[in-house]
Amino acid sequence: MNINIFKKALLPLAVTLALGSSAVSAAVLVQCPGDKDGDAAWDSGGENQPAGVKCMHVTAGDGFATMGDGTRSYMFSYADITGLPTKTKQQKDAAIQAGMLAHEWPAPTIVLDEGDEFYLSLTNVGMLMRPDLFDTHTVHFHGFPQAATVYDGVPDSSISISMGATLTYYYKINDPGTYMWHCHVEATEHMQMGMLGNLYIKPAQNKGPAMGSCANGLCTQFVYNDGDGSTGYDVEYPIQLGSFDGAFHDASENTQPLPFALMEDNYPMINGRGYPDTVDPREDTFPPTDGANNSHVPTTQPVSSLITATAGEKVLLRISNLSIYRYYTLQSLGIPMHVVGKDAKLLRTTGGTDLYYDTNSVQVGGGESFDVIMDTTGVTPGTYYLYSANLNYLSNDEEAFGGMMTEIQIN
Repeated sequence: MNINIFKKALLPLAVTLALGSSAVSAAVLVQCPGDKDGDAAWDSGGENQPAGVKCMHVTAGDGFATMGDGTRSYMFSYADITGLPTKTKQQKDAAIQAGMLAHEWPAPTIVLDEGDEFYLSLTNVGMLMRPDLFDTHTVHFHGFPQAATVYDGVPDSSISISMGATLTYYYKINDPGTYMWHCHVEATEHMQMGMLGNLYIKPAQNKGPAMGSCANGLCTQFVYNDGDGSTGYDVEYPIQLGSFDGAFHDASENTQPLPFALMEDNYPMINGRGYPDTVDPREDTFPPTDGANNSHVPTTQPVSSLITATAGEKVLLRISNLSIYRYYTLQSLGIPMHVVGKDAKLLRTTGGTDLYYDTNSVQVGGGESFDVIMDTTGVTPGTYYLYSANLNYLSNDEEAFGGMMTEIQIN
């Protein structure tokens, strides 16, 4: 299916049905200090970025993902449209169009620094493939310890964003670690459909003196403010575990009753791809297009899970799981896992005793995260595997040797 042509054909009708002819111009209101044209960025010509401020503009809606066996799967998620101006009616319309059917699995990765003020604007552009749906959406910063109730994203106590509306969330970033983000409206459905993504915060210690031991001497990047360099690393990779129930997604696309009681995920994935797609290094062209006619189809699965390092480097894996009902055990044979953090907390007692431990596997429940450092010193160069210890998750539906697996390539 040529999604680009399909979007052009359905867009005027979809916008009119979902937002109304006058709502479009009022729908997009991006708040970002110093930004004058509503693009959540700072452009040359009089726009200055305040110190310690970061902004982002995302849309919520529907889209498609490609499973490891080539099956196309309907999904809900978010798209990053930061950089698109939204001051005029024409610009607002263009921003909404850019966000339709451009939603990513997983959602766009968010990387912040301790001390940042973060302004995240969410615009609900509606469901282009399901104009009968009027779902609201939110952003839930999972594990964030100081979220104001209004910005927490839980619909019982905070604001849900209706189609054609925008809300800017504000967060004061105080605690480093590995988090995740997702929609909290009808969470079982929306998270199963793909509305979740990687999010992590880097510590203030990164801006201080080098310390610890890394491949080229002292470390300059750390997982936490450890004070001694013990969480230093050379390279990092987000590893988000997730899975789809193909029948559930098909039912949603085809306007059928959703089989909640029968939910059984048959497409286990890492960062939104099943093996061997997990090791495809392409990010801005994946899924690959099928020629000139589809040259402008949005990249909906841009996060490669291929892990590469030079022998001697320390590799940080930011592992998280947002499965709504499954635990996953992720293991590596040949390279030990050194666990230094869990659920965005340094594994250390209040008295200063380290609780780090070495293992070859971690079991990750829904909503949990682990910070794992893999030291490749003395590791023979070659290809190693990071994969689910639950062997039934090593498949793409009925296709064997796939699913929740990726490669670690040591050069």
